[in-house]
Amino acid sequence: MADKTNKVPETIPGPYYVDEECIACELCVDAAPGNFMMTDDGTHAYVYKQPENDEEIAASDDAMTSCPVDAIGKDG
Repeated sequence: MADKTNKVPETIPGPYYVDEECIACELCVDAAPGNFMMTDDGTHAYVYKQPENDEEIAASDDAMTSCPVDAIGKDG
């Protein structure tokens, strides 16, 4: 389970977040490219845009459930 007290610093404020357990597998970026991206150095993913519609919410939820290390969380 993702830890909201351990969010990566690049994640913008909002309900979805990535924590420091991210292993940079890029599954979230593949599932929700409109909301997740990799850092420039490729060490981890982060939420660069919070979902704004049902399609983005569904894609972000898919990214969260696909994460092999449960590094994606959702508050609210």
